[in-house]
Amino acid sequence: MTSEPKPNKKLFFLIGQPRSGNTLFASIMNQNPEIACTPNSITLEIIKDLFLLKKTDVFQNYPDHKSLDNVLDMVFDNYYKDWPQRIIIDRGPVMTPNNFALVQKHFKRPFKCIILLRDTLDVLASYMKWYKENPSSFINRHHEKFPERGNLKDDEEKMSNLMDKDGAIAKELEAIQNAFNYPQLCYFIKYDDMVAHPEKTFIDLYQFLDIKPFKHSFQDLKQIEVNGIKYDDTIVGKNMHTIRTEVRKEYNPYIEKIPERIRKKYGHIRF
Repeated sequence: MTSEPKPNKKLFFLIGQPRSGNTLFASIMNQNPEIACTPNSITLEIIKDLFLLKKTDVFQNYPDHKSLDNVLDMVFDNYYKDWPQRIIIDRGPVMTPNNFALVQKHFKRPFKCIILLRDTLDVLASYMKWYKENPSSFINRHHEKFPERGNLKDDEEKMSNLMDKDGAIAKELEAIQNAFNYPQLCYFIKYDDMVAHPEKTFIDLYQFLDIKPFKHSFQDLKQIEVNGIKYDDTIVGKNMHTIRTEVRKEYNPYIEKIPERIRKKYGHIRF
């Protein structure tokens, strides 16, 4: 028998630039058996792709908005209907203006967002450390996806590519910028605070989310796994989502190696 959607699940959203503590945050939150904090989620892409059907000739030839809207209304409930956890934290840039409008229209229930904040140069330094130490990084294999463009020849080209206007960093920054317009919906966590004062960070977060407190551990952390599924980092590059086993602030010397042009262009994006 197919299980029915359970609209009584609580849904929150997680927004943060890549390399700003998303996986660490999820590993900690998932210690709570009532919570599933997802890896990168495809739910917003599902909603967007369904909505774009309204622009097709087939739909416009027979514009049954109500029936398609019924499908859109149930995306989150159907996607998570078999997840045993009562509380879902869905990771994705829900606060970009277009995503926010779609979710407001089709989710139809109150929701809150958790926003992870990290200075963009720190994000890029984290990327640099990763792609320098892991040759299989997607940024080192750029030519495989775009053979006509060839390799990205140096750190400046690699970081410029990472900051592409259609890339993940740009989308998350757009979502973060818009989130500041909705302080009643959004809880902002600075990465440095999360790693320096984790206990207070998570106590305050639970209060904002209005859910029962849980005593988290910040040592012996597990790599992220949700409902028996792990990241397959052969797709993006080895160790992309590997976290340290304890929460601590660690100096990254690659911050000093960021090219000057990148530093001048993006150094102002600070939180």
